[in-house]
Amino acid sequence: MALSIGIVGLPNVGKSTLFTALTRKGGLAANYPFATIEPNVGVVEVPDERLHKLAEIVKPARILPATVEFLDIAGLVKGANKGEGLGNQFLANIRETDAIVEVLRYFSDGNVIHVEGESDPVRDVDIIKTELILADLATVEKAIPRLEKEAKRDKNLAAKLETVKELQGWLNEGHRALRFDMTDEQREHIYDLHLLTMKPMLYVANVDEDQAASQPEAIDGVSPIPISAKVESEIIDMDATEAKEFLEMMGLEQSGLERLIKAAYQLLGLQSYFTAGEVEVRAWTVPVGAKAPQAAGVIHTDFERGFIKAETIGYNDFIAGNGEAGARAAGKMRLEGKDYIVQDGDVMHFKFNV
Repeated sequence: MALSIGIVGLPNVGKSTLFTALTRKGGLAANYPFATIEPNVGVVEVPDERLHKLAEIVKPARILPATVEFLDIAGLVKGANKGEGLGNQFLANIRETDAIVEVLRYFSDGNVIHVEGESDPVRDVDIIKTELILADLATVEKAIPRLEKEAKRDKNLAAKLETVKELQGWLNEGHRALRFDMTDEQREHIYDLHLLTMKPMLYVANVDEDQAASQPEAIDGVSPIPISAKVESEIIDMDATEAKEFLEMMGLEQSGLERLIKAAYQLLGLQSYFTAGEVEVRAWTVPVGAKAPQAAGVIHTDFERGFIKAETIGYNDFIAGNGEAGARAAGKMRLEGKDYIVQDGDVMHFKFNV
């Protein structure tokens, strides 16, 4: 399951510059609103040094990391829910992503125009939050008359209608749908509405180079991830050793890309397991709490449908045993069944029959 993240923000906060640096993909970065019209798409590898340590032992023909898809979506302005700026197009692009990363301007550059005048991250968060809530309210208000008609014919829909009406009140109070206290059943009630404020959200503080190791104060209960687009741009053409030394000089242990992806995985409750053989060493992304058949299904639906057992070795045991044979000899290989909950870093081989 490839993770899809939409990069959003007001115009001229550095979204496209950050996107270009993170994805190493050329994109238009200009000093005027709506330089990005169609969303730029970039697929990047999930940095995971465990893959390379596995590969040193297995010596596969290829290494395949997990991937993340970033979408650089056009800048948002006040009134987007009513079609201002690129309004509806912007909102449609967000609906396709798993999570939203909002870029906030913290950097100081008098030559770059801010669409709202002075930089104010708290105000900018509130603008986008309001636009997304208003867009969701429009969706809910459109759905209610339809549900009222359907509930008259099907009494089973009465509970769904009640949930949607309760959510309407919550949104009207200025809250995100994600923070509405719901049961699993209520979540199912609103799933087909595809609400924008149900999407998990991260904030990235686009800071000056000398603030890259700082931690901005929390906004709306969320601590922004400080990333300097300038720093990320400078390490693009460096080799791994040079980049590490440069980041250490800046007081950073990891690149902005690594910190952002790590935070996104935590936000969405994701983890990685590995397959390791002579053909390839590969990382696969699954939800935390996924059971073995579900993990097998990420490779191929036949693996899940015909799942029998999973030969499983913990990552540390695989490394300590210098590979599968050593781990097996040490009694560290386990045969796990359908109820096994996959752990981050498991090295797995599935047995199936279809």
